Amino acid sequence: MIKVLARSIREYKKASILTPLLVTVEVIMECIIPFIIANLVSQMQAGCSMSVIAQYGAVLIAMSIISLVFGGAAGATCATASAGFARNLRKDMFYKIQGYSFENIDKFLVSSLVTRLTTDITNVQMAYMMIIRIAIRCPLMLIFSFAMGFIMGGRLAVIFLFTIPLLGIGLFFVIRSATPLFRRVFRKYDALNDSVQENIQAMRVVKSYVREDYEKKKFGAAAENVQKDFTKAERIMAINSPMMQICVYAGMAFVMSYGSYTVITSQGLDLNVGQMSSMLTYSFQILMSLMMLSMVFGMITMSAESAERIVEVLSEESTLKSPESGLKEVKDGSIDFDGVSFKYSRKADRMALADIDLHIKSGEVVGILGGTGSSKSSLIQLIPRLYDVTEGCVKVGGVDVRKYDLESLRNQVAVVLQKNVLFSGTIKDNLRWGNPNATDEEMEEACRLSQADEFIQQFPNKYDTWIEQGGTNVSGGQKQRLCIARALLKKPKILILDDSTSAVDTRTDALIRRGFREFIPETTKIIIAQRVASVQDADRIILMKGGRISAMGTHEELLANNEVYRDLYNSQNRVGGDKDGK
Repeated sequence: MIKVLARSIREYKKASILTPLLVTVEVIMECIIPFIIANLVSQMQAGCSMSVIAQYGAVLIAMSIISLVFGGAAGATCATASAGFARNLRKDMFYKIQGYSFENIDKFLVSSLVTRLTTDITNVQMAYMMIIRIAIRCPLMLIFSFAMGFIMGGRLAVIFLFTIPLLGIGLFFVIRSATPLFRRVFRKYDALNDSVQENIQAMRVVKSYVREDYEKKKFGAAAENVQKDFTKAERIMAINSPMMQICVYAGMAFVMSYGSYTVITSQGLDLNVGQMSSMLTYSFQILMSLMMLSMVFGMITMSAESAERIVEVLSEESTLKSPESGLKEVKDGSIDFDGVSFKYSRKADRMALADIDLHIKSGEVVGILGGTGSSKSSLIQLIPRLYDVTEGCVKVGGVDVRKYDLESLRNQVAVVLQKNVLFSGTIKDNLRWGNPNATDEEMEEACRLSQADEFIQQFPNKYDTWIEQGGTNVSGGQKQRLCIARALLKKPKILILDDSTSAVDTRTDALIRRGFREFIPETTKIIIAQRVASVQDADRIILMKGGRISAMGTHEELLANNEVYRDLYNSQNRVGGDKDGK
């Protein structure tokens, strides 16, 4: 785990190494100052001159300034290293997620990934900051203070040999008890974030069904679960402070009482006032070091689970990898499914697709119909290699898709999904997702083909109109047409529409299809639809059922020979579907 996380330090390695070095100098200065003060007190008792006091004062001021400068520098380098480390971690995680296949994404909840990118990285950042500064400072302070205390107080410092091991044993049991609770808390954090995300995304549905109270109760229950486990964990961690204070204050009480007794009875021969004062200072330094150490242990305990969750994301390998010498050129838009079977998970009991043999010529228009769960979307997701087949192979341009460079393949296969998304930005910004270098003329042409230009021209700012995140300020049909235009700008060899005209009227649907036939005749077009009218003029229509191809043919052939297709066509026409599909 540490090895994986350490890769994200990179350019902040220098600041990470410099911080402990600066802290070491700071600690040395702080530990020598009480020693100098003790000598000054001894000199004053002996009746030294003001010049001697001035010399000691100058030395103390110089050492204090050195300690302050090195401490401030350590704080600056520590902040730079920890914040930079966190930035690199976020970047590395985000880049890793971008490389995931759909199968990898399915393994993690979206809410869990958000928690790992935010809360977990913040926890690790805080822990790293403490490790390179406080976790170095405190042990050094303990060692130096104990050593100096032993030099100044002799056997009086032996008390700390008993208190420190006792505290170590106590901390061990506290951490062992708290760790499982923190592990459980972060899983519940994921559930809490999932509830928030689901509620916000479905806010319109929540309000239309007046389910606000139900959602409040659901969120409250999730928040209460997090609170209970966190409270229990914090109660255990809270034992650190009183346990430490009992040990250390007991040590200080012993130093004060036994030290005072020794000073009085020996008349300063075994232990003088200066030594006694330095012993109290070193006792206080040990106290503060132990207090900070307990805080460090608490933070590290909590962040350990966060670190494991981050490493889980960074160590996840994409199930889809681009071959090292993958083909860059896609010859044409022909598609071949040769004995294809597919399931989403290796552990799945049944295949989502089974025994698919399908051959589509370049430039052909193919319609796909089927009920919910017939695996229409699963079929088309194998073409741009969003998933890999379980058995058989899928070919594009006569070549197995697994032999292509992934980026080159996907640039030639444009998919307009059923639930496509628009991003915050202007219409132009969204369209240029299809082609970053698209000219205004190319964008307008793509929008005319997708029948989007008409409504865009009605906006005051036309193509510079701002689109809210998710496209919430445009209608469903407008969103679909913009997504189709975005796909067209890729100038793909294969265009796949996954029920992406469901929100437009039949006339607009027909105009979009006519534009495809006239302006991109060489592009292979696959249209998944629920309406027969959307596919009836296709070169071939495929009926799917239960992950298999149940029938295939032209509109006329299926109408004459397939009862399921005929019933579907007749039922849709009876409810108002037009017979010419226009």
